[in-house]
Amino acid sequence: MYEQIKELFVNEMQIEEDKITPEAELINDLGFNSLELAELVVHCEETFGIEVDEETAKNFVTVNDVVKYLEEVTAH
Repeated sequence: MYEQIKELFVNEMQIEEDKITPEAELINDLGFNSLELAELVVHCEETFGIEVDEETAKNFVTVNDVVKYLEEVTAH
């Protein structure tokens, strides 16, 4: 899942691959703004066929937060 998310960050969000680590913070380390966070949620929804509610999206602080959430919802 991490590799899929990393690929999404590089290809869809135009983030440099070497900046992406599980611990990287979306806002502080990768420079996301609120619009880009919303865009990330849309990409995840489209890619994985899921829905991410607003409350859940607010809890996405690091790359690993996104990975863990997607692993949980796609495992069911």
